[in-house]
Amino acid sequence: MKKTVAVLISSVLILLLAACGGGTDSGNSSAASDVKPEAELVIEASNYKFDQAEYRLKKDVPVKITFKNVEGNHGILVPGLKLHLDGKKDSAVIIPKETGEFEVACSIMCGSGHGSMISKIIVE
Repeated sequence: MKKTVAVLISSVLILLLAACGGGTDSGNSSAASDVKPEAELVIEASNYKFDQAEYRLKKDVPVKITFKNVEGNHGILVPGLKLHLDGKKDSAVIIPKETGEFEVACSIMCGSGHGSMISKIIVE
C-alpha cells in the first residue's frame, strides 16, 4: 500500500513539473539571453536555507540571476517568474514584468529541512 501511494505521488509531481515547464511566456518575466543585464543577483543555498530571507529586483530591469550551492545539493524554483536553476543550469537573465512577491523554493529534495527551505524575490 505504501509503495502504491509513493508511486502515485511521484507520478503527480512529475506531471506537475512537466506542466510548469511548458506553455507560452505570458507571465511575470521573460527570458532574455540576448539582452545585457543591468543588474545581477546571486542566490546561495546551504543545507536547508538560502543566504537571504528576501531578494529585491526592479520591474522591467534585465537581471542576471546566478545560483550557487554552498553546501548540499539544491536548486531554486520561482514559478511566478518562470525561473528554475540548479547544478546543470546555474544562471539566467530575466526581465521581471510585474511587481510583487514571488516565492523561491528549493527544487531538489535535500533532506529533512527541505520543506522549510523558502525565500522570496520582491519585484519593485
